[in-house]
Amino acid sequence: MKVYKFGGASVRSAEGVKNLREIVGSTGGRLFVVVSAMGKTTNALEAVVEHFMSGDRAGAAEKLSESRAYHAEICTGLFGEQGIPNRVAELFAQVENTLRTGDPATHDYDYWYDAVVSYGELVSTAIVAEYLAATGVSTKWIDIRTCFVTDTRHRDANVDMWRSASHLLRATDDDGADVFVAQGFIGASPYGVTTTLGREGSDYSAAVVANILDAESLTIWKDVPGVMNCDPKAFSDAVHIPELTYLDAVELAYGGAQIIHPKTIKPLQNKEIPLFVRSFADPSARGSAIRREMKGQIEVPVLILKHAQVLLTVRPDDFSFVLEERLAEVFTLLGAYGLKINLIQSSAVSLSLCIDNSRRLAEVVGELQARGFRTAYNTDMQLLTIRGYTPELLEKYAACENIFLTQKTRRTIRIVKREE
Repeated sequence: MKVYKFGGASVRSAEGVKNLREIVGSTGGRLFVVVSAMGKTTNALEAVVEHFMSGDRAGAAEKLSESRAYHAEICTGLFGEQGIPNRVAELFAQVENTLRTGDPATHDYDYWYDAVVSYGELVSTAIVAEYLAATGVSTKWIDIRTCFVTDTRHRDANVDMWRSASHLLRATDDDGADVFVAQGFIGASPYGVTTTLGREGSDYSAAVVANILDAESLTIWKDVPGVMNCDPKAFSDAVHIPELTYLDAVELAYGGAQIIHPKTIKPLQNKEIPLFVRSFADPSARGSAIRREMKGQIEVPVLILKHAQVLLTVRPDDFSFVLEERLAEVFTLLGAYGLKINLIQSSAVSLSLCIDNSRRLAEVVGELQARGFRTAYNTDMQLLTIRGYTPELLEKYAACENIFLTQKTRRTIRIVKREE
């Protein structure tokens, strides 16, 4: 069996879903298809959550209605007068009921985020599965929440591979289906409560599926011709990288490369399952291959630009950073609040951290101050990582204005600067 993963951009319209059908139809053998929410649906549902949490049920319902209309337009393009399939209508009814009867005060933001935003993937896969079946593909729709058992960490859950394996194997033990369609990004706790795996977690979902099913390969279909040495939207001289190793991919993901989710590689590496990154706009193009080994090395510099960063500097009032337990205290606190650390630089009495911006930043700063730490932070920052830098790139980027922090090693330079 092969595993395909399609991102939101690939299914943002009826034409995109039809293109997915063509790609699936041209693949021989059994196939497991993981699909993300359509287009910008996740962002739209996040707006629904914001209204709901503020007590604005009417605003939440209005935003949900806009999302429903967007999906209805796609369904019209696929099914004509039939309109929205029954399963899709039922899923929207479930969200509407949650917004109507749920009490924001009973759980925190992250709980309600997972409860609402998860429907983006459920709806998109229901539409895709219905269209595949309607066009002659033997298809089975799977609610991955019945297969993926996760921990209870909302918005950044981890899949329990051992407990999930039997559920997924049972769900795919169906001689009547050639193609299985399921959601990325979501799962459920041992108590059946919906969880999500973090933004862009659909890649991770697909890798877990590939691992459990001993897949022949995993292919991620993107809106780029493969892995690039930089984001073509941010840099005009992007170059295609045809081949790289698992280690290369992990380093790129850690640096913030959006092409691959950081947690994706390990389930594949454990069973040496190759990962292909290909263009859904040009399925015949070569794409990129990620394997255990490759011939040669990546010969071009890799530039990764990570936006929405915060540079946080922490110093204890009593200069106690010479004691390791105080360092551990800071890292434990950031982990408890779910803040992602992307860069660390320390001195004898201070610690500077480049972290993802978060709605909980003010809470973290307040907690640090309450524990006897002095803090200073700058928002609206960006982190540029250049792996395999050249003297020309060093001169171009390390000497520019508004740089707050620079780290340089033999092969890599990392620069924290204000957003332009």
